[in-house]
Amino acid sequence: MKKNIKQSILLIALTVIGSIELAQAQSTYKIQETKDINMKLSGTSTLHNWVMNAQNTTGVAQFGFKGDGDKQLTSLKSLTFSLIVTDLKSGEKGLDKNAYKALKSDQYKDIDYKLTSAIIKPGSGGKYLIKTKGNLTIAGVTKEVDMDVYAVVNKDGSITCTGSDKLNMTDYSVKPPKFMLGAMKTGDAITLNYTLLYKKA
Repeated sequence: MKKNIKQSILLIALTVIGSIELAQAQSTYKIQETKDINMKLSGTSTLHNWVMNAQNTTGVAQFGFKGDGDKQLTSLKSLTFSLIVTDLKSGEKGLDKNAYKALKSDQYKDIDYKLTSAIIKPGSGGKYLIKTKGNLTIAGVTKEVDMDVYAVVNKDGSITCTGSDKLNMTDYSVKPPKFMLGAMKTGDAITLNYTLLYKKA
C-alpha cells in the first residue's frame, strides 16, 4: 500500500514538472549577421580616444517564453557570443596592428563570452532588463563579469540584445599598446559595447 502511494506521488510530481516545462517554451536562437549588429571596443590614449568595431559575431542563446507562441520572455538558459580579434577594425592600420599584438591574436584568435546565470526583469513594450553573470575570455584569460543586458522581443520574434562592460586590459594580462615609438600610449581601461540580434534557429 505504501509503495503504491509513493509511486502515485512520484507520478504526480513528474506530471507537474512536465507541465511546467511545456508551459515554459524553450527555443534556440542564433546571432544573425546584419548591418545592425555590432561589437565595439573603445578606450583612451595620450593623443585621442580610439574605437574598434566588428560586425562578424557568432553565438547562440536559449530563451524561454511563457508559452508556445507567446512573446513574454521568462528565462535565459544560455547565451554565447564570439568574435575574431582581427575582425576588430579602427580605420588606423598602425593602431590595429599593435592592438592585435597586445591581444595576442596569433595565439588566441577569439574573444569569447559564455553566460552562467541570468535574472530577467520585465519592462514595457516587449523590453527586458537581464542581470547576467558570465565568463569573458580575452587573450586566453577568463574572468567572471556582471553585465546588464537590455533585450527587446521584436515583432518577428527575433531578440535584440544590447549592453556594455567596462574592464581593464591588464586584468586579462594584456599590456596596453604603445604607438609612434611610445609617444602615444593607450589607457588600461576599455569598454566593450555590443548590439546583437538573435533569431530562432
